[in-house]
Amino acid sequence: MLANAAPWSFALKQAYLADFPPDSLWEIYGSTELGVNCVLEPKDQLRKPGSCGKPAPGVAIRLLDAGGNEVTGTGPGHPGELYVSSAAVFNEYYKQPESYRAAIHDGFHTVGDIAYRDEEGFYYICDRKSDMIISGGMNIYPAEIEAALEQHPGIFDVAVFGIPSGHWGEQVHATVVLAPGASLSEADVIAHARLHLAGYKCPRSVSFAGGTPAHRLGQAAQARAAGTVLGRPDQAGRLAPGDAAAAAGRGRRSEPDRCAGAAGLMRSR
Repeated sequence: MLANAAPWSFALKQAYLADFPPDSLWEIYGSTELGVNCVLEPKDQLRKPGSCGKPAPGVAIRLLDAGGNEVTGTGPGHPGELYVSSAAVFNEYYKQPESYRAAIHDGFHTVGDIAYRDEEGFYYICDRKSDMIISGGMNIYPAEIEAALEQHPGIFDVAVFGIPSGHWGEQVHATVVLAPGASLSEADVIAHARLHLAGYKCPRSVSFAGGTPAHRLGQAAQARAAGTVLGRPDQAGRLAPGDAAAAAGRGRRSEPDRCAGAAGLMRSR
């Protein structure tokens, strides 16, 4: 099985590997413009949760900070914009030469993904720059929080986005889809986040999608879209009237992207 177009959640990988051979699952990270950039081998699927793997053969990767300097540190505290050099990289945006030139740095190209590297050389995609939450002056990437929350056995899917805060500017909100039979409170979700994330990255509020499993997944996708477009859930933690329609087709990840497994879950774009 080759997981691409969007990464699988940890729960989805566990479900797949419960029924299929452990050496059958591969995951790749890449994009239309840059080709295949990273490969996560079967032996690392559960050992490296949230990782998109190591650079593919023939691919060189650099992480650059906002000043264009290479990031050499490792771990979540040393993120940078991911730039790629390989024979598969595109050579133009059709009728958009300025956009193409803006995506180049010293022969390396980017599509705007933010990532970090661990001490073994595995890469982790934090999110797109455009999806970043700024809370109290700190940069927070929703994908990093989603990956941490999805490691909880009671969480099947989750959407994280920023909502307005009079004190912090934005604060982190999570809309959670519970695994079948699971029961979690807002405090449980936040406590789990605190075990894996710095305090400022943890959700300040949590809502839960209700209804049938299919309906819950749809609500998570709608919450993700509305969070990007409108920056808030309503007081009940669900979409306010008209939000889903306003957000349709405009969120950062569609439901097919999110649930793919079978159709995928969030990262290689």
